[in-house]
Amino acid sequence: MATSDHNVVLHVADVHMRFGGLHALADIDLEVEEGKTHAIIGPNGAGKSTLLNVCVGRLFPTSGAVVFDGQVITGKKPHEINQAGVARVFQTPEIFPELSVLDNVMAPAFAKRDGAFKLNFFSNMHKEGEIREEARHFINDVGMTAKLDTHAGALSRGDKRRLELAMCLIQHPRLLLLDEPTAGMSRHDTNTTIELLRKIKERGMTKIIIEHDMHVVFSLADKISVLAQGRIIAEGAPDEVRADPRVKEAYLGSEQE
Repeated sequence: MATSDHNVVLHVADVHMRFGGLHALADIDLEVEEGKTHAIIGPNGAGKSTLLNVCVGRLFPTSGAVVFDGQVITGKKPHEINQAGVARVFQTPEIFPELSVLDNVMAPAFAKRDGAFKLNFFSNMHKEGEIREEARHFINDVGMTAKLDTHAGALSRGDKRRLELAMCLIQHPRLLLLDEPTAGMSRHDTNTTIELLRKIKERGMTKIIIEHDMHVVFSLADKISVLAQGRIIAEGAPDEVRADPRVKEAYLGSEQE
């Protein structure tokens, strides 16, 4: 099991994940330090999203444990892990397309305070003014103030990604998980997202990023773990990982993605 002298927010301890005869994750042991951006990279099918699903309770590992903020969260339900302080931006944005941008960002704030996502998250109207102002703040943070009243379903892909990020930020998570945060974005939108994530980092928020775009990874990551065939084959600072011949062979030198 890995050890560290630093303040570890998340520890994935000797995790294995099997689907029938498929060993999707094997001997996964990694630590995510507080305030750092930890990138997880690897080819398609390497197990990256499976690992995130284990961390947020969408999958139960075959063996091993996930420890968040000193507490074992393995076996807890996704909403319980969210309540503990873990938020996730999904590969495909999970938004309410029929609601406005503002209402989308307000929704998780109501849910967080009420203890779970509910269909009647606007029932506590005495909180509305406070939450509305907070939502406006985070919408401004992600550069979408001009689209407060726009229906989320009408947004571009890049704007949907930014909206979902604001929906996570208003929950004040201790750990933010981002699954392909720039997927499908133009280079301009990607660079805007990089700057936004840098700003979030300055506030001390801990992040795990799964990303194929190496420009994004090397612009943001303090530490990188490289997955291949369900195993961590390399780990370290960006320059160390960039120079590792195993990584070049398995991923960085490949043109498949």
